[in-house]
Amino acid sequence: MVFIHADNVRLSYTVRQKLSLAWPRRRLEATGGRIVSKGRHHTVTALDGISFDIAAGDRLGLVGSNGSGKTTLLKVLYGIFEPTAGRIETHGRADALFNISLGFRKEATGRRNIVLRGLVNGWTPDEIESRMDAIIDFSELGEFIDLPFKAYSQGMSARLAFSVATSLEPEILLMDEWIGAGDASFQEKAKKRMAAIAEKAGIIVLASHNTSLLQRTCNKILELEKGRVKYFGDAEEWFAKNTEA
Repeated sequence: MVFIHADNVRLSYTVRQKLSLAWPRRRLEATGGRIVSKGRHHTVTALDGISFDIAAGDRLGLVGSNGSGKTTLLKVLYGIFEPTAGRIETHGRADALFNISLGFRKEATGRRNIVLRGLVNGWTPDEIESRMDAIIDFSELGEFIDLPFKAYSQGMSARLAFSVATSLEPEILLMDEWIGAGDASFQEKAKKRMAAIAEKAGIIVLASHNTSLLQRTCNKILELEKGRVKYFGDAEEWFAKNTEA
């Protein structure tokens, strides 16, 4: 059974300020998490008391202003950051689209980068080889697959990244904003593949500022404000409250 369970998750880190002769600036209201200062050391609490449960078939939209903790939460869910308190429990094979060039090398060809990204994801050489042709076909990159990645446009890079990330049908797909993958036909293919992942008892967690996209895609919403949960629940209920005239 695929699921994500977050129990009172907290993530804090310390930032050390350099010495300066400048006059101390007055404290300003910040959009991000809480900052506690002691001397030249500042403790930033990016996530605080995050709790939620989602299960197979759920498509969770993460909303909130810049700095509210959406991307940080995605990275905690993927295991890039370890919570400083609380617990994250996930069950299911996960993949993520945070940075379209994650695991890619500019000098390597698209084909070689499929191998590199696969290794970063923990795939075996046999898994990579068995999916190679399907990844290339889905990306529609044709002969560009054997050119260096640095020659790719943003849209071509996104096509390859999405094709690799979803080729093994991850049971949990984590995305930070929708991919800017070029033309409408590929966008439609990507949307259908995402729908298929969810229909096959998968989970999608999508952080975005695109309200119409979230409304079309998600059945649940988690709204963050300064690293804390402001709302978690049914998407239709959230949109009804937040899109009223």
